[in-house]
Amino acid sequence: MAEAERLGASTGKVKRRPRGRPRSFDRETALEKALLAFWEHGYEATSVSDLTRVMDIGAPSLYAAFGDKRSLFEEVVQVYGTRYGSFTDRALAEEPTARAAVERVLREAATAYTEAGHPHGCLVVHAAANCSTPEVEQSLRDRRNANIAAFESRIRADVAAGVLPPGTDAAALARHTGAMIQGMSQQARDGASREELEAVAEIAMSIWPRTGTHTG
Repeated sequence: MAEAERLGASTGKVKRRPRGRPRSFDRETALEKALLAFWEHGYEATSVSDLTRVMDIGAPSLYAAFGDKRSLFEEVVQVYGTRYGSFTDRALAEEPTARAAVERVLREAATAYTEAGHPHGCLVVHAAANCSTPEVEQSLRDRRNANIAAFESRIRADVAAGVLPPGTDAAALARHTGAMIQGMSQQARDGASREELEAVAEIAMSIWPRTGTHTG
């Protein structure tokens, strides 16, 4: 019997060793490192060994703290949406018209997709490249389509309010917006500057229809 157990036995109390070991890493820091890895390389190309290396933890700690790779990625996407990708939701909530919201989204995307300190482009767009995991691919597709649906809803509301002409094709205009955002993401990955993407955004907005009394 160990010394601690003998002493415990003599007093009627046996001290037991605590089970497991406390985590020796900061969870939020490790999660941010995983986010940057997925953002840079995509879901499929980022292996568990890559993650443990950049997060500076062992595989058992990763699984204990985050679950498997897919669960970790789902959490990463949630954090990304809050920390880096929330400008779309803010613009739609704060701007008075669909046109103003989309113009703001494209302008802010030009900045967000090219700023220093993190990979360029959009994680939700780039992480889907060459993805062979159907559940992950579908989840990212659903997020992108949800943005397009939100744009379409705002456009339809403006058509109903007379802010946009009655013949406006809301679905096509929303799809065009989604194509611009996704294209700007890839252009940023390919080295386009903020100024270059802002010029693209300006051209994209020039095709928006207007009424005689509203400018959006």
